[in-house]
Formats: sequence, C-alpha cells, structure tokens
Amino acid sequence: MVAALQQRSVTANRGVSRARSVRTLELIQGSLSSRKVARQSPVLAGLHRAADGALIGVLVAAALMSALTLHWQHRWTIAFNRLETTRSLAHRLTDSTAMIERHLLVETRLPQSMVPTKVANLLYLERATNPSGVVDSGESQLLSQLMGQPINHGY
Repeated sequence: MVAALQQRSVTANRGVSRARSVRTLELIQGSLSSRKVARQSPVLAGLHRAADGALIGVLVAAALMSALTLHWQHRWTIAFNRLETTRSLAHRLTDSTAMIERHLLVETRLPQSMVPTKVANLLYLERATNPSGVVDSGESQLLSQLMGQPINHGY
C-alpha cells in the first residue's frame, strides 16, 4: 500500500469557503438583529437599551469631568503664577528696603562720645526751636540729605 497526497482544486476550495462564510455571516446578522431580539424578548431589548444609555451617560460624564479638570487646572496654574509673581515682588521690595536702610545706617554718623547707659541716667530735654519758631526735626534733615543725592535706577 502506498500513501499519496490527494490534490484538490484550489478554486473549488475557495468557492466552498466563501459559501460557508456567507452563510455564517447571514446567520450572525440574522441572530443578532435588534428588531428580531426586540420582538422575541422585549425585556432583554429594554435592558440592552438601558445599558447603552448608561454607557453613553458615563462617557459624557467622563468627558465633562475631564473638561472641568483641565479648566480648573488651567485656573490653578494662572493663580499660582500670580502668587509667584507676588512673592518675587515682595522679595524685591524687602531687598530694596534693606538696601535703603543699610545706606541710611552708613550715612548716619553717631557722635563718638556716646556710651551705653541705663534708664536711670537719662535726662529729658525739650526740643530746641529755630529762631523762626519752627521745630527742626531729624526726619526733615534726613529727607533734605536724601533729596540732594542722585537716585540710581534698577536693582
């Protein structure tokens, strides 16, 4: 006995497989028809519609929440940038104030005869008045000194 391969026609095999796939496709389309299912089982069709509606609702809610999240993230970013700008400006103001105070301390000259003392050793003196009767304060002298100096712009 000798075994040999039987050769089949390729075109015949294709025709048979096409016929099977067409019948299978018709079977699937016919069995999953929504109208047919609705007629045969209205409760199942109603549940299917409810599940479809719930799925669409969940997708819409997820899209809405994503949009709101992106919107509020953008608003938070803007507010944070403003906060950083405010902190930077406050820091620059503090630095400027420190520079002015340092300058005033350097420019202020204290008499060398001053020594540490106690409260019991302090004497109260009336403020001296000018011949014109106007009280001359240390603040006005300080301002007149500052007004005579040029102002450097920038930091």
